[in-house]
Amino acid sequence: MRYISTRGQAPALNFEDVLLAGLASDGGLYVPENLPRFTLEEIASWAGLPYHELAFRVMRPFVAGSIPDADFKRILEETYGVFAHRAVAPLRQLDGNEWVLELFHGPTLAFKDFALQLLGRLLDHVLAKRGERVVIMGATSGDTGSAAIEGCKACDNVDIFIMHPHNRVSEVQRRQMTTILGENIHNIAIEGNFDDCQEMVKASFADQGFLKGTRLVAVNSINWARIMAQIVYYFHAALQLGAPARSIAFSVPTGNFGDIFAGYLARNMGLPVSQLIVATNRNDILHRFMSGNRYDKDTLHPSLSPSMDIMVSSNFERLLFDLHGRNGAAVGELMNDFKRTGKLTVADERWTEARRLFDSLAVDDEQTCRTIAEVFAECGELLDPHTAIGVRAARECRRSLATPMVTLGTAHPVKFPDAVKQAGVGKALSLPAHLADLFEREERCTVLPNDLAAVQAFVSGHGNRGKPL
Repeated sequence: MRYISTRGQAPALNFEDVLLAGLASDGGLYVPENLPRFTLEEIASWAGLPYHELAFRVMRPFVAGSIPDADFKRILEETYGVFAHRAVAPLRQLDGNEWVLELFHGPTLAFKDFALQLLGRLLDHVLAKRGERVVIMGATSGDTGSAAIEGCKACDNVDIFIMHPHNRVSEVQRRQMTTILGENIHNIAIEGNFDDCQEMVKASFADQGFLKGTRLVAVNSINWARIMAQIVYYFHAALQLGAPARSIAFSVPTGNFGDIFAGYLARNMGLPVSQLIVATNRNDILHRFMSGNRYDKDTLHPSLSPSMDIMVSSNFERLLFDLHGRNGAAVGELMNDFKRTGKLTVADERWTEARRLFDSLAVDDEQTCRTIAEVFAECGELLDPHTAIGVRAARECRRSLATPMVTLGTAHPVKFPDAVKQAGVGKALSLPAHLADLFEREERCTVLPNDLAAVQAFVSGHGNRGKPL
């Protein structure tokens, strides 16, 4: 399997090199040169497989030639063996043909564990084989950071630097990052928003001279391995609900477009997906594109669903690449214009093509709380604010009541007690046993200004397990 850049000017790489590269050298994102496609008979034969075995069948084509089958099977079994639920990603029924796919049974109680528990193990495997050491530099709007640290904390050849917007993540989210202590773990609170953090990550990847020879690795969803791992649970849910003999619809709470892009890929790989719903909060750049062909930067607003408080969706470029016939030059020009003007539209026929599959809805905090209360009253299920946005979008945008509708349950409600409290739900929230003492644990975090030079100086001064690089 070879991977190419969405901007067409970077060399094609194999999986191992893409895992370590993150962004392509031309500023684009890596995608498979040719997407594998499964027959309906193949997909049907996977019904009833344990999650790690299904994951092997779905992901094997993406790592072919880089990781031996036996090693990849072992990595996957270890990855999903740490999840608290034996089904790994169980379905919970809300109504007659409406479901939530619970993606929060991993160590950090969020869907990011599916990819980042795997990413850490893949890095360990590849770096040990190569005898290399790397620096992970990532930005998080809430959940990616803790999942990345949890997934990579035991990696012998990795230093981890995670930036989050200061005072703009929930207390549980912050503590899940800052209480994992280790010489190779560094939490940085940036006096800015998530997009500021993300821009500094991108700028650092573009010019890595400050690292003095060590290379950067991405853990954000710009890293192809993140997207690859998320494809699996679309197959997992669909198979439980009668696919491939019937089509399935999905509603996906998304800010960075990575999670829903994985669903788009699952469909292109042969899974019968009839509808994908982009569910956003008031930071609605994706909804504005899907509903009106306007992908324009706007003011970023803090919300009760902070993991989606994102102004620019990094993975959207991967969809644009397909909408433009995989023409890297056209995408490069489009993204350069967007960087200059903050605005982007596509030709009507390309937007119409996207709308054949995608619908969207933006849900504000008041509607989010109303949905949490509504679902709890209906069936006793307590949703986190991101999942509640997904359920609201599913109910308002659904094309067919006869098609099973699955909302991706992206986080455990205990991570967002303020939203649950504002919803007026009286149910007591308690952390799972492995996090029961979270509020008593020591925290370690450095607050830095919204300044690239300051951040890069910190990284270069604290790499190699606390020693200057």
